[in-house]
Amino acid sequence: MAGPTVTTLPPAAEAAVTAPAFRDGMAALACAVSIVTTDGARGAHGFTASAVCSVSDTPPTLLVCINRATSAHPHVLDHGVMAVNVLHRGQAALSDAFASRSRPMAERFAAATWRRGRTGAPLLDGALVSFDCRVSEVRDVATHTIVIARVIDMVVRHDGARPGLIWFNRAYGHPVTP
Repeated sequence: MAGPTVTTLPPAAEAAVTAPAFRDGMAALACAVSIVTTDGARGAHGFTASAVCSVSDTPPTLLVCINRATSAHPHVLDHGVMAVNVLHRGQAALSDAFASRSRPMAERFAAATWRRGRTGAPLLDGALVSFDCRVSEVRDVATHTIVIARVIDMVVRHDGARPGLIWFNRAYGHPVTP
């Protein structure tokens, strides 16, 4: 029995998707909102992220895509540690603070209560879950760096009472709970 036929188009024949059209399409993909933090010799830094996903549970590993223009980018790589703090719907203002390019890092961190994880990365008190990670692999792709990190520890605070904060259609939302 023959397998499926795969046709590969030459690059010139591929449909060109513009950056604005791609962003419009991606707006239809609902994403959890997290604040990714790091700390080390260059100080505490953080940013709001929606490109976070599980890679494996054996060993526990996750992936974060970081725009290379983000001010925290070099610090995550230099420190080699990060925490992924998953937000609940009451934390949209904190997400905005960490997404702002104009707010100094000290002001961003002053807007919440933090504690040190096992790696030294800042863990957000009140996050649904905080994954304390050590960077294991890094790969540059287009405008972003894909960071693969081993989860060293995690603090789960989610009891089902607070829905997660999501980003959908260029606005905050939250899952509907029964």
